[in-house]
Amino acid sequence: MTESAERIATNLRKGVLEYCVLGLLADSERYGLELASDLQARGLIASEGSVYPLLARMRDGGLVDTRTEAVGGGRPRRYYTITTSGREQLTTFAEVWRTLGAEVDVILRGSNDS
Repeated sequence: MTESAERIATNLRKGVLEYCVLGLLADSERYGLELASDLQARGLIASEGSVYPLLARMRDGGLVDTRTEAVGGGRPRRYYTITTSGREQLTTFAEVWRTLGAEVDVILRGSNDS
């Protein structure tokens, strides 16, 4: 990927990451490392450490709830679930994304015609 393409991709990822987390949590409860691994596998984050500050902000903003559970005698895991407010935000984002994406596609198709 060129430097310019990587810069564009990084900016887009930053803008949608919170909603991608909400989308994953809408399917099922997950613990932090599980979320980070999934996002990293999809190329949405560079390292697992970058998701934890986002999750803390989302928790503080009322978009996710947490619970802690000790698993197998190891370190306790913090599990994240989407809240009602988080689901509302995700629904709104999906509507905006579809509209915005469609408009951007129309513009890009038009610019390819010239």
